[in-house]
Amino acid sequence: MLDQNAKLKIIEKYKQDAKDTGSSEVQIALFTEEIKALTGHLKEHPKDNSSRRGLLKMVSKRKRLVDFLQQTEPERYETIAKKLKLKTATKVAA
Repeated sequence: MLDQNAKLKIIEKYKQDAKDTGSSEVQIALFTEEIKALTGHLKEHPKDNSSRRGLLKMVSKRKRLVDFLQQTEPERYETIAKKLKLKTATKVAA
């Protein structure tokens, strides 16, 4: 879990305007940081299956948010994917 100060720093970095705390970019960034922290925990505690389940749920939620952003706002998706170094989906030419 991220502490309040870490969350505020992430929100400050990725927000769209002064009152933004829940845009897709902010949520994706928060999930990404929590996933990184939980991945480190699972490397130390490989048998912690309840944390592993929580990690998988977080990854799934982030994926849904990323897919939504990619479909609705491709420019914003590209920006956040580059900032967070997320794997981007490549379109295959038919």
